[in-house]
Amino acid sequence: MNHALTNRGRLLVFAVVFLWCAGSVSCFGQNQDSEFTFLLPAGRSECFFQTAIKNGTMEVEYQVIAGAGMDVDFTIVSPRGVRLVLESRRSDGVHVVEPTEEGDYEICFDNSFSRFSEKMVFFEIIIEGQGGDVGGDDEWAGLEEPDGSLLEYKLEDIKESMESLHKRLERSRQMQTVLRAFEARDRNLLEDNLWRVSFWSCASVVVMLCVALTQVYTVRKLFDDKRRVYT
Repeated sequence: MNHALTNRGRLLVFAVVFLWCAGSVSCFGQNQDSEFTFLLPAGRSECFFQTAIKNGTMEVEYQVIAGAGMDVDFTIVSPRGVRLVLESRRSDGVHVVEPTEEGDYEICFDNSFSRFSEKMVFFEIIIEGQGGDVGGDDEWAGLEEPDGSLLEYKLEDIKESMESLHKRLERSRQMQTVLRAFEARDRNLLEDNLWRVSFWSCASVVVMLCVALTQVYTVRKLFDDKRRVYT
């Protein structure tokens, strides 16, 4: 009888934990990560703002996935107006700001050096150290049994396992996003190279045909004798 009650208690704890996490968006905290792909016109610059808290970590990764030259100027400015990162004519980069200050960070992409070519840019911002815990201790404390025991499975162990699983899933999603950006850039390069190869191949064929026709015409003219022969 006691064994059946124990098993029932275990199932009750797991059911409550699962339903609570599945039905609440704040189970893993608010996701501060963001990713964006945009078109940067020629001779223009675009800036984005990311809010951060004190003593956190912000990672910014960007790639130019389309456009002549495949390069942009990149800067990160702190909430106090200090320029933390300055890169010129780069196609990609990864930068980590740690620890962060409280306020809005300015992330800018500059294509003003290009007068004719627009660029397609992908970037991703990963925020750590804010809202990443799986609920609060008060919320987890409410899941204990009335007698105060956690049976053989401690909620702390479940909490740590769920945090670890969540972080690994988020990291996997971020890596897949970056790989998709690499794939898009490589595809654009291949398509651009294919167009160039096709164009110059057609031009070479036209030139060869013109040379061949010119040679045939020249040879025929050499043996074309229009003088009359009298017998």
